[in-house]
Amino acid sequence: MLPLLLLAGMKEALALGPVSCDTGVTAWMLTSTALVLLMIPGLAMFYGGLVRSKNVLGTVMHSFAAMGIISVLWVAVGYAMCFGPNVAGGWFGWDSAYFFLKGIDTRVMEAGIPEYVFSMFQGKFAIITPALIAGAFAERVSFKAYCLFIALWSLFVYNPLCHWVWASDGFLFNLGARGAIDFAGGTVVHISAGVSGLVVALFLGSRRGYPYQVIRPNNLVITMLGAGLLWVGWFGFNAGSSISSGLSTAQALVATQVAAAAGAMTWLIIESYHQGKATALGFASGILAGLVAVTPAAGVVQPYGAMALGILASCVCYLAIQLKNKMGYDDSLDAFGIHGVGGIAGALLLTFFIRPSWMKEASEAAGGMWTTLQQLGVQALAVGIAIAYSAAMTLLLVFLLNKVIPLRSSGEDEMAGLDRTYHGERGYGMLNPS
Repeated sequence: MLPLLLLAGMKEALALGPVSCDTGVTAWMLTSTALVLLMIPGLAMFYGGLVRSKNVLGTVMHSFAAMGIISVLWVAVGYAMCFGPNVAGGWFGWDSAYFFLKGIDTRVMEAGIPEYVFSMFQGKFAIITPALIAGAFAERVSFKAYCLFIALWSLFVYNPLCHWVWASDGFLFNLGARGAIDFAGGTVVHISAGVSGLVVALFLGSRRGYPYQVIRPNNLVITMLGAGLLWVGWFGFNAGSSISSGLSTAQALVATQVAAAAGAMTWLIIESYHQGKATALGFASGILAGLVAVTPAAGVVQPYGAMALGILASCVCYLAIQLKNKMGYDDSLDAFGIHGVGGIAGALLLTFFIRPSWMKEASEAAGGMWTTLQQLGVQALAVGIAIAYSAAMTLLLVFLLNKVIPLRSSGEDEMAGLDRTYHGERGYGMLNPS
């Protein structure tokens, strides 16, 4: 049996006795933590280049605001809610030692890293998830309302989902023979963000003039650089989720690289045949589709499986975006089309590419034969729960929040641009910021 840590790719129990700090693993986890944090300005660049120039600063601020708001919440209560023992019937966790991290000052985990490092690594996941959501309703949300929304969403959507999937007593962690497979955030991060973003986008309605007015990106060079930073940061996202520095780390790193490359090339090929041109934005979209799909699978698939997931995710996400264009709903930057759909595809399709050693150990854990079909059922149940919970709680939050403070920007504010309206600044020193 693999240690409990590797079953979910995340949480290992605290040591009962003295454990020495493994400086090699600690150094890698510190690096991974920094790499995941790098993804957030990378996301800001990716999203910022896709909107109109009058909204570029406001869009970038969505990602940076999450860095501040969620970091404070995470230290105060987020880590306790995610990784504390079950309370409220297992809805979330709680441990007073985790409140403001006051009780983990000298704790070293069985993996050989200070728990401070693990808590900060996990905190970066909590930051980037609500930042991803903002792509679905970019260019039309009130900044004040957005800040309140992501704070509430983090507490009532992200933290419970994280506890269910990654805490050792979470019910999805213990589902089936070896739990629902989510190595680094397919359900917790991408499905929850994509589905929640779609709910908010539908609640707010389309941007002014969409889909009849052509809305062009202001700077695809920035978007491409952002995609590159995301690709680099994703090695910390996936390989760091092994909470080790060894074989499983290498397996996840290779899977990440292969899936991103396969996804990018697949998107280019599809565009070349369907539209007659291979675009830079398409290449960047393919990178993300591959990375999103391999995120839940990075610890359990071999390179050919990661490549297959990248290819399949690009196909599915491309179709989802084409469907969006036909249906006319305004998922501004395709947060649902790539993160939601890609996360669903990866969480389900990984079942068909699990390495034999994992299935063998699952069969031993089940006391008999554990089949691909059985694991697919576990994955489907986890995906369904993530979709239903994220959608229902997000709709409830935006409905109640909108009663207190309007979520949607006014027509005048949208015409003027969110940079000037909410920040009193311009992203570019241009006379005409439209």
